Amino acid sequence: MDTATAVPTAATALHDVLYPPATARLHDRWRDLVGTAEFAYPEGRSHSSRVERSYRLLRIVNDGLDDVPAFAADAEQLAMMHEWTAAADGGLTAVAGIHYNLFLGSLLDLEPGGSRDLDDFIALRRTGTFLCTERAHGNDAARMETTATRDASGFVLHTPHPSAAKFMPNTGPVGGPKSGLVAARLVMDGEDHGVHLFLTPLQDADGARPGVSVEVLPETFTGAVDHCATAFDHVRLPHDALVGPLPGNRTTGSGRQRFLRAIGRVTTGKLCMSACGVGAAKVAVTRAVHFAHVRETAGLAPGESVTLFEHRAHQTRLLDALATTYAVIALHRYSVRRWTEATDADRAEAERLVAITKGWTTWHGRAVVIECRERCGSRGVFRTNGFGDPMANLEGPVTAEGDNLVVWSKAAGELVLGRRTRTDRAATASLDDPDRLQDLLGAVEDGWHRRAGRRLRDRSARTPLQRWNNAVNPALALVEAHADRLAGEALLDMADAAGSPEAQAMLHHVHRLFALRRITAHAGQLLAAGHLTADQVEDLPDLCETAVVDLAPHTLPLVAAFGVDGSLAHPMH
Repeated sequence: MDTATAVPTAATALHDVLYPPATARLHDRWRDLVGTAEFAYPEGRSHSSRVERSYRLLRIVNDGLDDVPAFAADAEQLAMMHEWTAAADGGLTAVAGIHYNLFLGSLLDLEPGGSRDLDDFIALRRTGTFLCTERAHGNDAARMETTATRDASGFVLHTPHPSAAKFMPNTGPVGGPKSGLVAARLVMDGEDHGVHLFLTPLQDADGARPGVSVEVLPETFTGAVDHCATAFDHVRLPHDALVGPLPGNRTTGSGRQRFLRAIGRVTTGKLCMSACGVGAAKVAVTRAVHFAHVRETAGLAPGESVTLFEHRAHQTRLLDALATTYAVIALHRYSVRRWTEATDADRAEAERLVAITKGWTTWHGRAVVIECRERCGSRGVFRTNGFGDPMANLEGPVTAEGDNLVVWSKAAGELVLGRRTRTDRAATASLDDPDRLQDLLGAVEDGWHRRAGRRLRDRSARTPLQRWNNAVNPALALVEAHADRLAGEALLDMADAAGSPEAQAMLHHVHRLFALRRITAHAGQLLAAGHLTADQVEDLPDLCETAVVDLAPHTLPLVAAFGVDGSLAHPMH
């Protein structure tokens, strides 16, 4: 087909699938904001000045919001913000996610009556932080040791020893007055009532509050944020510092239930971290594809010049990154929809999907950025060209809201104990059929499910840890395969929703390359289980090559659909 003629129509139809009319205006607002001069790369600035910039950009964001509480309550809008800001400024993304989601979102969720005055936080006269993790307690935060002891005057917040200091951003003096939601064990009449949140002033205009000790930690290579260790020396808080009801009320539930309720916003945070992978991958692929189409190099004939994209080796890696990016977007959009529409009956399953998506999109998003950086050669190492910061900024999302490996391990245990996916199609069915490719992705998932379950039931393992260690690696492979299958299904759903035959065909090409790569990686497993014949396994490398060739003419409209323009897609220096 004539690519030059097809680009506007196909790209528009693809864009409408990625950004449906109901949300397109909101996406456009964030895209336009991060394309302004204030968000341009700050060449040559120190870490401290970049931290100050993160808070300055936060005020620009806040000034542009029509209804701050409504924004903080909307998981989909929060994810959009992370998607567009992550590639532009990771420091802003971190402080904004903490303020709007973890801080304001928790207050709105836990105290829905609206009795607390939030005006200072809505107007950003005070920035909100969220202090849960401690030096000695990260993924085991339920075992934290900070205490809030109730007495006649209120509560006394205390850090019993240095290992119990809160190990989270962003409590430093930069950014103006701050308050935090501090997770602490509520002690009443000598009895531990589990972890609750306490609204605690941390910094005023003239520095830290009495009894609040803030140690600014060394510079990280992630977004520019004031990472700190924060401790409390018998800090007195009023009765209304406790967020939510006192234990003893029948609605408060068990200690574990109260802890999970207190950190409930972490699930929305996982969606936001996932969106960081989406945004970074979109920008990286767009830049690398544009560069590959304008950068000329030697051909094979004497005196011949061709673009980088005309070399199959270069083209293949970019198209794999492009297909992965579309899969990342598709899975993330599906997860957002499942979470925002979840009922009480399917909330646990939706929460597990969000956790799986968080690991899948941030890991794959980071891999896409690394690949695209390499495809831009020496241009890719200049920070102003925009690869270094998104790559580094994804290190935070990989760890934040639960370390990816730990989060996946929990999901793995749930999947192993759940119902298996079954596939029944004949091994001779055509590999040209997208449904057949999905069946094969399901067969990979089913194979890992059976292996993990068998190893979990191995009676030679005596202790629970031994049994889990036997099963954990195939169980983690199961999580990956589960995400692959769901991403493939989401891609096909996007193709069905596309408003033009050209766009539908392009998305089927994307799905084909994505699915064939993952099937090829598990060809031996599929052959052994009878899902593929030896001839089909032999054909897989050629089928992948054909998928690359078929997808290549559509590369420009596929990246144009991302809508990455302005400073986000500036020419390389």
